[in-house]
Order: sequence, then C-alpha cells, then structure tokens
Amino acid sequence: MMANKWFETVAVAQRRAKRRLPKSVYGALVAGAEAGVTVRDNVAAFSELGFGPHVAGLPAKREMATAVMGQEISLPVLISPTGVQAVHPDGEVAVARAAAARGTVMSLSSFASKPVEEVVAASPRTFFQMYWVGGRDEMAARMERARAAGAVGLIATLDWSFSFGRDWGSPHIPEKMTLREMIRQAPEAVSRPAWLYEWLRTGAIPGLTVPNMAVGGAPAPTFFSAYAQWMQTAPPSWDDVAWLREQWGGPFMLKGVTRVDDAKRAVDAGVTALSVSNHGGNNLDGTPATIRLLPDIAQAVGDQVEVLLDGGVRRGGDVVKALALGARAVLIGRAYLWGLAANGQAGVENVLDLLRAGIDSCLLGLGRSSIAELSPEDLVIPPGFTRRLGA
Repeated sequence: MMANKWFETVAVAQRRAKRRLPKSVYGALVAGAEAGVTVRDNVAAFSELGFGPHVAGLPAKREMATAVMGQEISLPVLISPTGVQAVHPDGEVAVARAAAARGTVMSLSSFASKPVEEVVAASPRTFFQMYWVGGRDEMAARMERARAAGAVGLIATLDWSFSFGRDWGSPHIPEKMTLREMIRQAPEAVSRPAWLYEWLRTGAIPGLTVPNMAVGGAPAPTFFSAYAQWMQTAPPSWDDVAWLREQWGGPFMLKGVTRVDDAKRAVDAGVTALSVSNHGGNNLDGTPATIRLLPDIAQAVGDQVEVLLDGGVRRGGDVVKALALGARAVLIGRAYLWGLAANGQAGVENVLDLLRAGIDSCLLGLGRSSIAELSPEDLVIPPGFTRRLGA
C-alpha cells in the first residue's frame, strides 16, 4: 500500500492503474482500434506543437473559467462520457463527485454502469450522452428519463463504425458475470489484490449491465445485448440529428465530428456545440489526431457554435494548445479513468488539479491573463501539422 497516493502527472496515474487493475480491465482502457494508428497520433500530435513564452511583464493573476452549453465551469476541462467503468466500485458516481468538487461538468454515457439518477444526484451539472440505438420511441424515452433525472445537456455520439480486431488482441469481456466466469477471472483478480479487496468490501462484483439503456421499467440490459441492438439499428441521418436536438429542446452537443463539411451540417441541424473527436482512437483507425483537425473546424464554425476537442489530452499544456487553436474547452477520457483506478474520486480530482495547474503555468509563461487571450501566435506550429477533411 502506497503511503502517498497523490501523483504528479497523468502518466504516473496510468502506471499505477496498470499495476492495480486486472490485465483485461486495463486492456479495455488503453485499447484503440486495429493497428492503433489514431490512438497514438492523438497523443503524439500534441508533442509536435511548441510554445512561445515571454520573459517579463507576466500576469500576476490568470483566469481559466469559461462556460459550455450554458454551464459555468472553473476550468476548460470536462469529463467525457465513457462506458462501463469497472475500474472502481463507485464508477461514474465517484467521477461525478470529483467533477462537482472541482467545478466542472460530468458527462454520463448511456452505456455507463451507474444510473443517471445516481450520477445527477452526485453532480447536478451532468450532460447525458446517447448513441443512436433502437427506434425513435426508445430514444425519446431515454431522453425523457435523463431530463426527469435533471441532466442539463444532451450529447449525441454518432461516429461509431463497429471496427474490431486489434493487432495486440482484445481483452476478454464476458456477457454476464456467472459463477463460471468468476472462476475464469479469478487468477487475474487475485493477482491484483488491492483492486479485488476494494470490490469485495462493497459486497458487489463488477456490473456488466447498462442501466441507462433500459426503457419502460425493463431490467437493465447487459452491455453486449445493448451493443447488439446498436449494431442492428440503421445509422442516423442528418434529419435524425435535427430530430434529436428538437426532442431534447435544450443544450445539445454532437460528438465525433472530424470534417469541416460535417461541422457545417451540424450547425444547420441546430446543435449548440460540437466535439472534434475520433472516439479516442477506438473508431476508424487512420483518422487523424483531433488536434490536427481542430483548427479548420474551429475557423469554419467556431463563430456559430461552441467547438470542443476530445482526444489525447494528458496535461494542462495540451489543453492550452487546444484552446489556442480554437477550442472553447476539452473533454478528457482515459486520463480521468486512470485517476479513478489509481485512487478513486480523489484520483480523478488529482487529475483535474494537475490539468488546472498546467493550464495556469502555461498562461503565466505565455503572458496571458486569461484563456480567452490564447491564439495560434502562442504556439510553434510546424509546417503541414493540420489536416483538413471536407470543404
């Protein structure tokens, strides 16, 4: 047992998560699609960008508060929706508490392990995320449940292409945690006693159901039964996007945009915000890093909708680079999951604190008193860095 559970970078949190989690659980967190080209580029592309710091006349105070979809947040970092979080017994509720404690927004996946009612109770500023699964009546019912629970915004994630097959192998994830599966998983679990103890003392086992996909009082389906329904659902049209936005009737984000022409269509559909995202490299492998795609999308539609970035953010400097290239804020996924695995709610708070401190250091060095002052002039951008997809 480590006496000091605080960690100084997200990379340290990742190493601790790898030591603490069973191999299959950790594998599910780091997994990317196919050869992993996109998941690597998401992170590596940030390293290609440099800073142009000043030496004197620096601001004594720096401001990083902003607003996203009508929600005031204390730093330009939001929690991105991620699926079943078996890394910790408290899962999304712990993440929501951390988001609330640090003054930012929680985003809850419809494939999460905790019901929306519990998560909103932990963090009233929660955006509910949906995939296009089932018929319109089912989707309307899920929206109404989220609205009744108190969700303050809706995120539609529509970029999934059901890619599978990873060169390094996919982790085994059972349909249900039966006695046979528990016996099969026992060697892995026993090899990670701290993780196992945390679950045993709650009297629970990792849930493999997705309660927010249930409709009309039905029991929560298993992850794979909901996924099968998703695979059998016809992909949405732009009319469907407009219908979702109209049915929700409040702040609405489209997540998964990588092309300028799609960004323009999103504006026409009436979205409040869009997230430049490639699903963390888990979708169509070979899609460019989101930070490469951001500048052209922000330039094309940033004066009409809020533009956010999701993918590859590991430190405050990455956040500043994204904001300088046109993002209003960023969403983080793996970073907070590693914090959750390393130290529960406190670990997620630790990650958010690190990002806040990193943003502040960059603002100081760049001579900016506010994130609103950031621009491409603060960066060293190598020739050919950006990628423009669509017209």
